[in-house]
Amino acid sequence: MNKHILFTDLDGTLLLSDSTISPYMKEVLKKMTAAGHKLVLTSGRAADSILQVAESAGLVYPGTLIIANNGALVYDCDKQEPILEKRVPLDVTADIIEMAHSRGLHIQTYTEHEIVCRAKTPELDYYRVRIPMPFIATDNIMSYIQTPPYKLVCINLEDKQKLYDLQAEVLEKHGDTVSAIFSNEYYLEFFDHTAGKGSAVEFVCDYFKVPLRDSLAAGDAENDISMLTAAGIGIAMENASPSVKAVADYVTHNDNNHDGLAEAIIKFIL
Repeated sequence: MNKHILFTDLDGTLLLSDSTISPYMKEVLKKMTAAGHKLVLTSGRAADSILQVAESAGLVYPGTLIIANNGALVYDCDKQEPILEKRVPLDVTADIIEMAHSRGLHIQTYTEHEIVCRAKTPELDYYRVRIPMPFIATDNIMSYIQTPPYKLVCINLEDKQKLYDLQAEVLEKHGDTVSAIFSNEYYLEFFDHTAGKGSAVEFVCDYFKVPLRDSLAAGDAENDISMLTAAGIGIAMENASPSVKAVADYVTHNDNNHDGLAEAIIKFIL
Protein backbone atom coordinates (compact mmCIF):
# COMPACT_ATOMS: atom_id res chain seq x y z
CA MET A 1 0.00 0.00 0.00
CA ASN A 2 1.32 3.45 -0.93
CA LYS A 3 2.09 5.80 1.93
CA HIS A 4 0.12 9.02 1.88
CA ILE A 5 0.57 12.52 3.26
CA LEU A 6 -2.48 14.30 4.64
CA PHE A 7 -2.24 18.08 4.66
CA THR A 8 -5.00 19.48 6.81
CA ASP A 9 -6.11 22.96 7.70
CA LEU A 10 -6.92 23.58 11.37
CA ASP A 11 -9.82 26.00 11.90
CA GLY A 12 -13.00 24.80 10.26
CA THR A 13 -11.39 21.50 9.24
CA LEU A 14 -9.46 19.49 11.83
CA LEU A 15 -10.57 21.53 14.84
CA LEU A 16 -14.00 21.75 16.38
CA SER A 17 -15.48 25.23 16.71
CA ASP A 18 -14.05 25.50 20.24
CA SER A 19 -10.54 24.94 18.80
CA THR A 20 -10.19 21.43 20.26
CA ILE A 21 -9.94 18.04 18.54
CA SER A 22 -12.55 15.35 19.11
CA PRO A 23 -11.46 12.06 20.74
CA TYR A 24 -12.67 10.19 17.66
CA MET A 25 -10.56 12.37 15.35
CA LYS A 26 -7.50 11.73 17.50
CA GLU A 27 -8.06 7.98 17.25
CA VAL A 28 -8.40 8.11 13.46
CA LEU A 29 -5.20 10.19 13.14
CA LYS A 30 -3.37 7.82 15.49
CA LYS A 31 -4.41 4.85 13.36
CA MET A 32 -3.41 6.68 10.17
CA THR A 33 0.07 7.62 11.39
CA ALA A 34 0.63 4.19 12.97
CA ALA A 35 0.10 2.73 9.48
CA GLY A 36 2.99 4.86 8.19
CA HIS A 37 1.07 7.73 6.65
CA LYS A 38 2.14 11.30 7.44
CA LEU A 39 0.14 14.16 8.93
CA VAL A 40 1.12 17.75 8.11
CA LEU A 41 -0.79 20.49 9.91
CA THR A 42 -1.20 23.32 7.43
CA SER A 43 -2.56 26.66 8.57
CA GLY A 44 -2.60 30.39 8.23
CA ARG A 45 -1.71 30.48 11.92
CA ALA A 46 1.77 31.29 13.13
CA ALA A 47 4.02 28.37 14.01
CA ASP A 48 3.75 28.87 17.78
CA SER A 49 -0.03 28.56 17.62
CA ILE A 50 0.06 25.42 15.45
CA LEU A 51 2.62 23.80 17.75
CA GLN A 52 0.48 24.60 20.78
CA VAL A 53 -2.51 22.86 19.18
CA ALA A 54 -0.40 19.89 18.04
CA GLU A 55 1.34 19.37 21.35
CA SER A 56 -1.82 19.68 23.45
CA ALA A 57 -3.57 17.14 21.22
CA GLY A 58 -0.62 14.76 21.04
CA LEU A 59 -0.24 15.18 17.27
CA VAL A 60 3.53 15.65 17.11
CA TYR A 61 4.98 12.41 15.76
CA PRO A 62 8.59 11.60 14.78
CA GLY A 63 9.41 13.38 11.54
CA THR A 64 6.55 15.86 11.88
CA LEU A 65 6.55 18.99 9.73
CA ILE A 66 4.10 21.86 10.01
CA ILE A 67 3.18 24.45 7.40
CA ALA A 68 2.50 27.85 8.96
CA ASN A 69 1.60 31.36 7.84
CA ASN A 70 -0.24 30.15 4.71
CA GLY A 71 2.80 28.29 3.42
CA ALA A 72 5.39 30.99 4.10
CA LEU A 73 7.06 28.73 6.69
CA VAL A 74 7.69 24.99 6.74
CA TYR A 75 8.96 23.96 10.17
CA ASP A 76 10.71 20.72 11.21
CA CYS A 77 9.45 19.79 14.67
CA ASP A 78 12.29 17.31 15.30
CA LYS A 79 15.05 19.78 14.44
CA GLN A 80 13.06 22.74 15.83
CA GLU A 81 14.00 24.87 12.86
CA PRO A 82 12.56 26.13 9.57
CA ILE A 83 13.32 24.24 6.38
CA LEU A 84 11.55 26.76 4.13
CA GLU A 85 10.94 30.46 4.72
CA LYS A 86 9.37 33.15 2.54
CA ARG A 87 8.95 36.62 3.97
CA VAL A 88 7.40 39.99 3.07
CA PRO A 89 10.03 42.71 2.47
CA LEU A 90 10.17 45.38 5.17
CA ASP A 91 9.39 48.25 2.79
CA VAL A 92 6.31 46.44 1.46
CA THR A 93 5.28 45.57 5.02
CA ALA A 94 5.44 49.22 6.03
CA ASP A 95 3.47 50.31 2.97
CA ILE A 96 0.67 47.77 3.52
CA ILE A 97 0.39 48.84 7.15
CA GLU A 98 0.08 52.48 6.09
CA MET A 99 -2.57 51.61 3.49
CA ALA A 100 -4.63 49.78 6.11
CA HIS A 101 -4.31 52.53 8.70
CA SER A 102 -5.29 55.19 6.17
CA ARG A 103 -8.58 53.28 5.76
CA GLY A 104 -9.10 53.01 9.52
CA LEU A 105 -8.53 49.26 9.51
CA HIS A 106 -6.90 47.05 12.12
CA ILE A 107 -3.81 45.36 10.74
CA GLN A 108 -1.29 43.19 12.53
CA THR A 109 1.99 41.56 11.73
CA TYR A 110 4.33 39.39 13.75
CA THR A 111 7.71 39.09 15.38
CA GLU A 112 8.95 35.53 15.72
CA HIS A 113 6.63 34.98 18.70
CA GLU A 114 4.30 37.99 19.09
CA ILE A 115 1.53 39.88 17.34
CA VAL A 116 2.37 43.53 16.68
CA CYS A 117 -0.37 46.09 16.01
CA ARG A 118 -1.21 49.71 16.70
CA ALA A 119 -3.70 49.21 19.53
CA LYS A 120 -5.72 46.67 21.48
CA THR A 121 -8.88 46.65 19.39
CA PRO A 122 -12.06 44.54 19.22
CA GLU A 123 -10.49 42.92 16.15
CA LEU A 124 -7.41 41.88 18.10
CA ASP A 125 -9.59 40.56 20.92
CA TYR A 126 -11.62 38.55 18.41
CA TYR A 127 -8.46 37.07 16.86
CA ARG A 128 -6.99 36.13 20.23
CA VAL A 129 -10.04 34.15 21.34
CA ARG A 130 -8.80 31.30 19.13
CA ILE A 131 -5.16 32.27 18.85
CA PRO A 132 -4.09 33.67 22.24
CA MET A 133 -0.61 34.80 21.22
CA PRO A 134 1.09 37.57 23.21
CA PHE A 135 0.89 40.98 21.56
CA ILE A 136 2.61 44.35 21.43
CA ALA A 137 0.50 47.49 20.93
CA THR A 138 2.55 50.38 19.60
CA ASP A 139 2.21 53.51 17.49
CA ASN A 140 5.35 52.46 15.61
CA ILE A 141 4.84 48.89 14.46
CA MET A 142 7.92 48.84 12.25
CA SER A 143 10.20 49.63 15.19
CA TYR A 144 9.47 46.11 16.48
CA ILE A 145 9.86 44.36 13.12
CA GLN A 146 13.59 43.79 12.72
CA THR A 147 13.19 40.79 10.40
CA PRO A 148 10.82 40.72 7.42
CA PRO A 149 7.60 39.03 8.62
CA TYR A 150 5.97 35.93 7.21
CA LYS A 151 2.64 37.70 6.82
CA LEU A 152 0.29 40.51 7.76
CA VAL A 153 -3.39 40.14 8.65
CA CYS A 154 -6.03 42.85 8.26
CA ILE A 155 -9.22 42.25 10.23
CA ASN A 156 -12.63 43.88 9.89
CA LEU A 157 -15.67 42.49 11.68
CA GLU A 158 -18.36 44.68 10.12
CA ASP A 159 -17.74 45.65 6.50
CA LYS A 160 -15.99 43.18 4.20
CA GLN A 161 -16.05 45.71 1.36
CA LYS A 162 -13.35 47.67 3.19
CA LEU A 163 -11.15 44.57 3.02
CA TYR A 164 -11.94 44.09 -0.67
CA ASP A 165 -10.92 47.70 -1.33
CA LEU A 166 -7.64 47.26 0.54
CA GLN A 167 -7.00 43.98 -1.26
CA ALA A 168 -7.40 45.70 -4.64
CA GLU A 169 -5.14 48.60 -3.66
CA VAL A 170 -2.36 46.35 -2.34
CA LEU A 171 -2.46 44.01 -5.33
CA GLU A 172 -2.36 46.92 -7.76
CA LYS A 173 0.80 48.25 -6.14
CA HIS A 174 2.50 45.11 -4.78
CA GLY A 175 0.91 42.22 -6.67
CA ASP A 176 4.29 41.14 -7.99
CA THR A 177 5.50 40.72 -4.39
CA VAL A 178 2.57 39.61 -2.23
CA SER A 179 -0.63 37.60 -2.40
CA ALA A 180 -3.76 38.94 -0.68
CA ILE A 181 -6.17 36.14 0.24
CA PHE A 182 -9.05 35.73 2.69
CA SER A 183 -8.64 33.04 5.33
CA ASN A 184 -12.22 33.62 6.52
CA GLU A 185 -14.93 36.29 6.24
CA TYR A 186 -13.07 38.72 8.47
CA TYR A 187 -9.35 38.12 7.80
CA LEU A 188 -7.44 39.36 4.77
CA GLU A 189 -3.91 37.93 4.78
CA PHE A 190 -0.83 39.20 2.93
CA PHE A 191 2.18 36.97 2.29
CA ASP A 192 4.92 36.36 -0.26
CA HIS A 193 3.43 35.77 -3.71
CA THR A 194 5.52 32.64 -4.25
CA ALA A 195 4.31 31.15 -0.96
CA GLY A 196 0.85 29.73 -0.35
CA LYS A 197 -0.30 26.39 0.94
CA GLY A 198 -0.17 24.84 -2.54
CA SER A 199 3.51 25.54 -3.09
CA ALA A 200 4.22 24.28 0.44
CA VAL A 201 2.42 21.01 -0.36
CA GLU A 202 4.65 20.54 -3.40
CA PHE A 203 7.76 21.33 -1.34
CA VAL A 204 6.87 18.86 1.43
CA CYS A 205 5.99 16.05 -0.99
CA ASP A 206 9.36 16.51 -2.66
CA TYR A 207 11.08 16.66 0.76
CA PHE A 208 9.57 13.31 1.78
CA LYS A 209 9.91 11.84 -1.74
CA VAL A 210 6.17 11.14 -1.87
CA PRO A 211 4.46 11.63 -5.25
CA LEU A 212 1.86 14.40 -5.32
CA ARG A 213 -0.68 11.81 -6.45
CA ASP A 214 -0.36 10.20 -3.01
CA SER A 215 -1.11 13.42 -1.15
CA LEU A 216 -4.44 14.62 0.21
CA ALA A 217 -5.33 18.13 1.33
CA ALA A 218 -8.38 19.19 3.35
CA GLY A 219 -9.71 22.67 4.01
CA ASP A 220 -12.65 25.03 4.14
CA ALA A 221 -11.54 28.56 3.20
CA GLU A 222 -10.14 30.53 0.26
CA ASN A 223 -6.56 30.24 1.49
CA ASP A 224 -6.92 26.44 1.25
CA ILE A 225 -7.74 26.39 -2.46
CA SER A 226 -4.14 26.26 -3.67
CA MET A 227 -3.36 23.18 -1.58
CA LEU A 228 -6.55 21.39 -2.61
CA THR A 229 -5.65 21.88 -6.26
CA ALA A 230 -1.97 20.95 -5.72
CA ALA A 231 -2.64 17.69 -3.86
CA GLY A 232 -3.59 14.40 -5.46
CA ILE A 233 -7.00 14.55 -3.75
CA GLY A 234 -8.55 17.81 -2.62
CA ILE A 235 -11.10 17.53 0.19
CA ALA A 236 -13.55 20.31 1.02
CA MET A 237 -15.40 20.23 4.30
CA GLU A 238 -19.20 20.29 4.30
CA ASN A 239 -18.91 23.71 5.97
CA ALA A 240 -16.47 25.02 3.33
CA SER A 241 -17.16 28.09 1.24
CA PRO A 242 -18.64 27.49 -2.24
CA SER A 243 -15.38 28.45 -3.97
CA VAL A 244 -13.53 25.72 -2.04
CA LYS A 245 -16.16 23.09 -2.78
CA ALA A 246 -15.98 24.03 -6.47
CA VAL A 247 -12.31 22.93 -6.77
CA ALA A 248 -12.51 19.86 -4.50
CA ASP A 249 -12.42 16.24 -5.60
CA TYR A 250 -14.53 15.28 -2.60
CA VAL A 251 -16.86 17.19 -0.27
CA THR A 252 -17.44 15.62 3.13
CA HIS A 253 -20.95 14.75 4.26
CA ASN A 254 -20.20 15.98 7.77
CA ASP A 255 -18.83 19.33 8.91
CA ASN A 256 -15.83 20.02 11.14
CA ASN A 257 -17.96 19.69 14.28
CA HIS A 258 -19.01 16.17 13.27
CA ASP A 259 -15.66 14.66 12.22
CA GLY A 260 -15.96 15.32 8.51
CA LEU A 261 -12.20 15.01 8.13
CA ALA A 262 -12.20 11.60 9.79
CA GLU A 263 -14.81 10.55 7.23
CA ALA A 264 -12.43 11.48 4.40
CA ILE A 265 -9.43 9.78 6.03
CA ILE A 266 -11.35 6.51 6.33
CA LYS A 267 -12.55 6.78 2.72
CA PHE A 268 -9.23 7.54 1.07
CA ILE A 269 -6.42 6.35 3.40
CA LEU A 270 -7.53 3.67 5.89
